[in-house]
This record gives sequence, structure tokens and C-alpha cells, in this order.
Amino acid sequence: MIHHILPVGMLACNCSILGDEATHEAIVIDPGDEIDRVRAILQQHQLQVKYIVATHAHIDHVGGLQKLQEATGAPVLMHAADLPLYQNLAAQAAWLGVELPGTVQLKDFLKEGDVLRVGSSSLEVLSTPGHSPGSISLLSSGEGQKIFSGDTLFKGSIGRTDLWGGDYHQILASIRSKLLCFADETPVFPGHGPSTTLGEERELNPFLQDL
Repeated sequence: MIHHILPVGMLACNCSILGDEATHEAIVIDPGDEIDRVRAILQQHQLQVKYIVATHAHIDHVGGLQKLQEATGAPVLMHAADLPLYQNLAAQAAWLGVELPGTVQLKDFLKEGDVLRVGSSSLEVLSTPGHSPGSISLLSSGEGQKIFSGDTLFKGSIGRTDLWGGDYHQILASIRSKLLCFADETPVFPGHGPSTTLGEERELNPFLQDL
């Protein structure tokens, strides 16, 4: 499996590009900005985007959805509980002092247990609200399990809960019930910052010590 992580935009959102070497199918997770860089990786590996997924609808994760969809024709997917956030990008843009990005018309929504297949690999949707009402994580299976945690779990920290729809107790419950149930050696690729493992976070993350 091809796996590239590109920190994009002013808040360095980790955009993940996953591609199958045999079928050349790909999924792009959280294309928040700098879509020309994303397209360069896709072209380098001759990848055709099958799905574009937003782990949640904060502007730094969804700012490039329209441009990538226009370039690839792939469907854009997120959880329906974050649709109000996505429909109010103007407020988010004003709060950050950035230009308002274009948006796409969403037709399909992800829910707990949905499976997205890319070549020989699959990604299962885990509903992990708390950072936002519709935050999701993705469990990748194929060449070993991996978790793409969006802004739910970071190396040494957790996602903010003081933004629109955030809930501190809910994010901890999501981490406990949906993420920490997997093995310690499971790699975690957050929406910002370096990768980690569940074991490292279970042992060292100060927010998880009471879990």
C-alpha cells in the first residue's frame, strides 16, 4: 500500500493519501488545502481517487474538498452530524481570518461500520465524536491494522473540545470505546503532528491516564 502524509495549509493538517499498487485505486483523507501537492502525489503513482473522506468538517480539513473533487470526480464523504459545520464554513473562515473555500454538494454520508475498499485494503468507519459531533476515525486493514484518528487522538494529546460542537467527556468516551480496544502496537496517524501507537498513548498520554 502506498501511503503519503502531506501536512497542508496554515494549520498543517495531515492529508493522507492511500493507494493500491495493483489497482491504482486511492483514497484521500482530509485534503484541507494545497491540492496541487496532493495531485502531484497522485500523478507520481498514477493513482485514481475512489473516495475523498473528511474526518470532520473543520475548515483546515475540508478546505480543499471542492478542488480535489473537481480534479478527480471522486465522491466526497463525511459524517452527517458534521453537515451543519460544513454548511457554516463562512463563520469558520471569518474566525481564522482566511479566505472562504468553495464547497461541494454532499450526497452520501458515512456512518459507524461503513467499509471503504481500495484495492486489497479496506477502511472501516469508527464514529468518534467529541472534537466535533460528526468526527470519525478510520481503521485500515490490509497490511496490518492502522488508525487514522483525525483530530480525536494526537501524540501526547487529544482534540480540542472548545470549538463548535465539542464535548470533552464525549471525546474521552470515544477514545476509550472505539480506539483503545485495539492492540498496543497499532499505529495511529493523527490529523496533525507526528504518528504514534496506541500503546504509547495508553502509557504516556496525560489525557488517557484515567481511562
